Amino acid sequence: MPHFLPITLDEVKRLGWEQVDVVLVTGDAYIDHPSFGTAVIGRTLEAAGYKVAIIPQPNWRDDLRDFRKFGAPRLFFGVTSGAMDSMVNHYTAARRLRHDDAYTPGGQAGFRPDRATYVYTRILKQLYPDVPVIMAGIEASMRRLAHYDYWDDRLFPSILIDTPADLLNYGMGERTTLKIARLLDEGKGIEACYSLPQVAYAVKSYELKVKSDFIELHSFEECQKSKCAEAENYYIIDEESNKIECVTLVQRHADRYVVVNPPEPPMTTDEVDASFDMPYMRLPHPKYRKRGPIPAFEMIRWSVNTHRGCFGGCSFCTISAHQGKQIASRSEMSILNEVNLITQDPDFHGVLTDLGGPSANMWRMRGKNPELCRRCSRYSCSMPTMCKNLDSDHRPMIELLRKVAANPKVKHLYVGSGIRCDLFTDDNGGWQYFRQVVVNHTSGRLKVAPEHTSDHVLALMRKPPFELFRETKRRFTEICRQAGLKYQLIPYFISSHPGCRLQDMAELALEMKQMGYRLEQIQDFTPTPMTLSTEMYYTGIDPATLKPVYVATTPADKADQRRLFFFYKPEEQREIIASLRRKGLSEYVSKLLGNSGLGKGVRRK
Repeated sequence: MPHFLPITLDEVKRLGWEQVDVVLVTGDAYIDHPSFGTAVIGRTLEAAGYKVAIIPQPNWRDDLRDFRKFGAPRLFFGVTSGAMDSMVNHYTAARRLRHDDAYTPGGQAGFRPDRATYVYTRILKQLYPDVPVIMAGIEASMRRLAHYDYWDDRLFPSILIDTPADLLNYGMGERTTLKIARLLDEGKGIEACYSLPQVAYAVKSYELKVKSDFIELHSFEECQKSKCAEAENYYIIDEESNKIECVTLVQRHADRYVVVNPPEPPMTTDEVDASFDMPYMRLPHPKYRKRGPIPAFEMIRWSVNTHRGCFGGCSFCTISAHQGKQIASRSEMSILNEVNLITQDPDFHGVLTDLGGPSANMWRMRGKNPELCRRCSRYSCSMPTMCKNLDSDHRPMIELLRKVAANPKVKHLYVGSGIRCDLFTDDNGGWQYFRQVVVNHTSGRLKVAPEHTSDHVLALMRKPPFELFRETKRRFTEICRQAGLKYQLIPYFISSHPGCRLQDMAELALEMKQMGYRLEQIQDFTPTPMTLSTEMYYTGIDPATLKPVYVATTPADKADQRRLFFFYKPEEQREIIASLRRKGLSEYVSKLLGNSGLGKGVRRK
C-alpha cells in the first residue's frame, strides 16, 4: 500500500516497528518526491529492506525532543542540511538574512540553523555517542576538504574536522549509502566503510592506511598561511573531480588526516531509472497541510527530470562537483511513465512546467568512445571547444519532446531548465532543437544564461564568448518572425564575478542598452564552497595559471557593479554616476545616461 516514510513516533508504531534501522535528519521539510535527496535515500534504503524514519527540520533550540523521538537507530543516523547549503539558504550575496525558505511550509524562515549539518551532527553525537553519524548532501559534500567560507570570510577546515561525524558520503549517494548500510548490518564497524568509494573520513596520523594511489594536498595549516597553496590544492581537486578514474586525496589538519576516496563510476540508465521509479507519494507529508504550500515543491511539482550530471564546467557551479561531469540519463520509457503518472494526479491541469535536468539539453549525451572518457581530465566537454568524442546529437531530445507533448492529457509542455546553446551545431540537430523549444515549448519568455558580455570575464567563468548570445538572439528573432510569435529572449547575468571590473559592468550595461534590454534575471556573485570562482574570489589567483585575478570583494564595490544592471532606473543613476567618475570612467556616463551626464530623473546640485 502506498505510504510516506514515517516522520512521527505514531507512524512508526502503526508500522509495528520496535526499532528503526536508519534515521535521516534533514533541514528541509519532508517531500516524498524524486527531486529531493532525503526521499531518494530513504526510498533506496526501504527498497533494500531497511526500516527508515525521517526527522525533518528538528528543533535544535529546545530540549532536543525531536532528535530523541525514535531513539537510537539500529544502524546509523544520516544527516543533511537539505537540498541547499544552509548558509546559501539563509543569506543573500550581501550577507543579509533572507526572510523566507523555499523548502519550508508557507515559505517560512527560521526552521533550520545556520550550518545545519554541523549543528545536527553535534547534537546527535552528544545524545547517541555510540551510534554512527554519516553526513551527506550538498553542504557536507562541498565542504569535504579545507574550503573558503564566504559568510565568516575565512578558510575553514574540512567539515569532518569541525564535526564529530564518523563518515561523509559525498555526491549522489544511493549506491554508497546502501553499501554502508550493508556493512553495518553485517556487524562491522565504521572503519570497514573507509574502503568504500565516494566516502571521506578523518583519522589520526598513526591510523592513516591508504592502500590505493593518492595525492597529498597542502595541509590546512599551509593553506591558512599561503593562498597560493590553497589555489594549488584546488587545481588538483578540480582536475581529479573531472575524471572517471581518479585517485584518493589526503589533506592533513594538525594531527589528523582527511581522506577522500574516489567516487563511484557514473550510474547506469537502469540504476537512474530505478531511483526515479520508486513508489514516491510525490507530495509533501500530510503533516504540513495546514501550514501552507512548500515553494520548492510547487516549483517542480509538474516537471520531469531527464538526467543527472553536467559537463558544462561553469566556474561558479557546484553541479558537476556534486552530481558528476558524466551524464547519467533516464530511459525514454521511465520518463514517459512519469509523465503518465503526473497526468493522473487530480490536481494536474495539463501543463508540464519542465522537461530537463541540470541543463535542458544534455540528455543521452556521452562519449562516443568510453575509453577516451575514462582517461579524460577536461573540465568541460563543450568548453573551450566541443570535444570531438562527444555525442551531442539533439535529435533524440526533439523526439522525446514530441512524444511527451503527444500525451492527450498534456496541453502544454514547457522547457524551463537552462539551455546550453554552446552545444548547438547545424549538424547535431541543436538549432533544430532550439526551434522546437521556441515554437512549441516556450510560454512567451525563453531564459538563457550568457552570464556576462566581457569575453575575458567569460573565460574565467568557463563560459563561451558573448558572440554566442548574439547568434542565439539572431536565430531566436528569425524563428519568431517566421512563426508569427512575439516572444522574448531573457538573458541572465552575474555581477562581481572574479575578473570583472566596474568597466566590464559598464560595458555590459551599454551592450544591454544598445540591445534594448532592461534586465530582470540578474545575480550578484555569491562564493559557495568548492567552486573555481570561489577559490579565485578568496585567493585572488587563477588556480589554472597561478596568475593574479582582480576581485571585487568589498560591499561597496559589489554594490557599484550590481547597480549598473539598473542603469535605466532614475533612483539608481546618481550613485552610478558617482561610482563611474570615482573610477575614472566618466565617458560611460554620457553613453549610458545621456549627454547631460546625469540621466533622466537626476537633478543637478
